[in-house]
Amino acid sequence: MTTDHILLFGLLFLVFVFLIWGRWRYDLVAFVALLAAILIGVVPREMAFSGFGHPATVIIALVLIVSKGLSNSGAIELIAKQVSRFAISMQLHISAMAGIAAALSAVMNNVAALAMLMPVDIQAAAKAKRSPSLTLMPLSFASILGGLITLIGTPPNIIIAEFRHDALGEAFSMFDFTPVGLACAVVGVIYVTVIGWRLLPASRVSHNTSQELLDISGYVAELHVTENSPAIDRRVRDLDSIADENDVAIIGLVRRGKRLPGQARLAEIRKADILVVEATPEAMDKFAGALKLDYSSKGKNTSPLSNDDMSLWEVVVMEGARIAGRTATSLQLQSRHGVTLLGVSRQGKQFRERVRHLEIREGDVLLLYGASDMLSEISSWLGSMPLAGRSLDLIQRHKAWLAVALFALAIMAASFGLIYLPVALAIVVAGYVIFSIVPVRNIYESVEWPVIVLLGSMIPIGSALESSGGTALIAQAITDLSAGYSPVIVLTLLMVITMTLSDVMNNTATAIISAPIAVDIAHSLQVSPDPFLMAVAVAASCAFLTPIGHKNNTLIMGPGGYRFGDYWRMGLPLEILIIIVSIPMILWVWPL
Repeated sequence: MTTDHILLFGLLFLVFVFLIWGRWRYDLVAFVALLAAILIGVVPREMAFSGFGHPATVIIALVLIVSKGLSNSGAIELIAKQVSRFAISMQLHISAMAGIAAALSAVMNNVAALAMLMPVDIQAAAKAKRSPSLTLMPLSFASILGGLITLIGTPPNIIIAEFRHDALGEAFSMFDFTPVGLACAVVGVIYVTVIGWRLLPASRVSHNTSQELLDISGYVAELHVTENSPAIDRRVRDLDSIADENDVAIIGLVRRGKRLPGQARLAEIRKADILVVEATPEAMDKFAGALKLDYSSKGKNTSPLSNDDMSLWEVVVMEGARIAGRTATSLQLQSRHGVTLLGVSRQGKQFRERVRHLEIREGDVLLLYGASDMLSEISSWLGSMPLAGRSLDLIQRHKAWLAVALFALAIMAASFGLIYLPVALAIVVAGYVIFSIVPVRNIYESVEWPVIVLLGSMIPIGSALESSGGTALIAQAITDLSAGYSPVIVLTLLMVITMTLSDVMNNTATAIISAPIAVDIAHSLQVSPDPFLMAVAVAASCAFLTPIGHKNNTLIMGPGGYRFGDYWRMGLPLEILIIIVSIPMILWVWPL
């Protein structure tokens, strides 16, 4: 083992530790690792930022924009709502939603597919008066499985295809993944429909995060302004420091029996006015005592929140969101934007006390209260996704068929080798801009930049590991471990190792590291590398044991009220099933 090997293995070990720890964002970890690799000389200076121009990076960025266009056109929304109407029983509902999730994920980013379908699923759960935890995990797993079907369905497939081009001179085509991916998706959808959802803990099924979070009546009260109150002649916003000190949110002002518009932040308080506040009973008592206010009611009250121009929104915090790792107070959510954070749900646990000082995490569900016409903009600004279907002006349903036609033509042209895939996708993006399906201002917002930075940073490190012979050493260790066994056993072992890595770290990084190892193992066994590359593609995407292995699992954690240990109950049998199904299919379609 050379010095370069020691440095690279040490660097990758630190990357794995920090990615699994999750304290810092994966894109930051990867970029710092790239800089370290350049400084210590294991990545040549001329290759430092080659990953950002790599075809895999470009394709993933373009796929994300195309996914945004398909969403904006309303094509997915219309399909999802039509399918959900036929879901009479629980199993029919899961089969319908899981089927459409898998189908959509085959032709668009699977995170975008889940984001479109999740509100539909939650609304169906509310209508059926059952917990959404029964259906959200099957929906997430199905969307992950659907990504296996085509080249553009999931980033690991794109990475594996481009690596094959670099290593063997020809990339996997659009539908080379279909036989194996489709078999896994069909079996997986049947599993989550018939068995999977029954394996969830009974305690999780009995909770309904949305219903519990929206039950805030016991936390809202009206406080009368007495004649000797120090609040008189002060504006509502001037009370922010006192309210914050006592952990109270002022959400409205009533004068002469009529509520003032919005949260009346600029209104001067008068005698006999009524302040509408949200807090725990103890906090209300302290606030009322500090400002010499009287209760008009305490405890349950249905009237304080009723106002035509005000709304309650549930939103889930997306990965890389502006509010992730910050508090509502630090963002000045109420004072600057006029939106109040009323509650937070995390892994099924509701937070009401001092929520404005609570550090928000990815996957949290937030209950926001504010002006109806502002909540959509603020939700987007925060980096969150509404959990209720809303007909926003952005949806252009009359362009649905145009969006689908442009995309279908590009895929056909690329599949027949008429146009290079990145160019075909770029033409689709240009068409979406020309026809205003994706506004110019949304082009860059549609790209998930942390993934792009991760790819651009890890590709040079992966290339350095391969060129230095590091991947050959790992491959040799795996073949030595399975010495005397058939290549099928080695293939299975590689798949298990890759799947395990993907459960605890980003699947994109897993594919980048595992792809060259797969080729080196095949060469050492003197067999075709294609089945080994295909095994890595499947295994890197199938992360079902934890909420951190795949973005979709993180996204459903808050709305479903899931805990870390819930995923393996449904996920472990599914991963075993995927190995049992995929190995024979891989060997049949891609023989050794």
